[in-house]
Amino acid sequence: MPINRNALIRYRTIDQCLQNRYKKWTLDALIDACADALYEYQGINTGVSRRTIQADIEMMRSNKLGYEAPLIVVDKKYYTYADKNFSITNIPLNQQDMQVLGEAATLLKQFKGFSDFTGLNEMVSKLEDKIYTQKTQSAPVIDFEKNDNLKGLEHIEGIRKAIVGQSTLCVTYQSFKARQANTFCFSAYMLKEYRNRWFVLGRSHQRNAQLQNLALDRIQAIGETTIEAYRPNTTIDLAKYYSDVIGVTKGAGQRDVEVVFWIDNDNAPYLITKPLHASQKLLSSDTGGMIFSIRVVLNFELERELLGFGPKIKVLGPRLLRKNIKQQLAEALAHYDNLL
Repeated sequence: MPINRNALIRYRTIDQCLQNRYKKWTLDALIDACADALYEYQGINTGVSRRTIQADIEMMRSNKLGYEAPLIVVDKKYYTYADKNFSITNIPLNQQDMQVLGEAATLLKQFKGFSDFTGLNEMVSKLEDKIYTQKTQSAPVIDFEKNDNLKGLEHIEGIRKAIVGQSTLCVTYQSFKARQANTFCFSAYMLKEYRNRWFVLGRSHQRNAQLQNLALDRIQAIGETTIEAYRPNTTIDLAKYYSDVIGVTKGAGQRDVEVVFWIDNDNAPYLITKPLHASQKLLSSDTGGMIFSIRVVLNFELERELLGFGPKIKVLGPRLLRKNIKQQLAEALAHYDNLL
């Protein structure tokens, strides 16, 4: 049965009202709530009739939409759910829903081999796992990497809209090194994820400000502003900006260099099956290990990646990177010497 958007807004509004058990909901109160919601989301200010809401309640009680809401009337006046934990948003998927999701997963799988759609692979796996779990009522068979305590995710949609609509953002931001927060206008160009953390690439409107990355988890407040006009990107190719970067850190005008390193035979297979960077090449091998090269900019994330292999890796060049890695290893060793 086709349902128009206005009806869906009313169903959701009634559901949200009845979940609020601190208030007694009469039919007139539900009518007013639905009218307010339609005005807010659709701009409709003609009101809602009693007959419409009564029909909505009967529809929610029925199985026509799969809701079967335990919607009852108390004292012949107040509407509520017999099950205080019920919500139409928590109902299990019905057979028709399962069929539609299955067809969607099959359709999306057709794109998994195309480079432009590599991001669909994980989404398809998640969808298939959801369908399997729902059908069998069993535990999920895939555990995707996630961080439920990650801060800043609530800013993603607002930033995305500002980028698409070329709107200036007013950002209150405090880096880990800053003693206090700073508020400034910011033109955002691209959102970037790295190791489950999100960043926004853009340009501050402060004088002579360079291109910079802001970590979303360090943003204290953000919103669109008309104080200053948006400053569009005219200097960088966003499609290629991160092509020579491991992570997100890249200085203004910084160029990539050839990084050469040796790694032992026990760990070389991990780099062969999962390269550190798309530019990775195997230069040579011997009885002890293999020598690889990558072309990337030198930054903190690269050093952390290399240090993660501990004594199994040896940086051969460039000299500056070798020096930095050696210094950090010496400092790490000193920590343990102090303990002893």
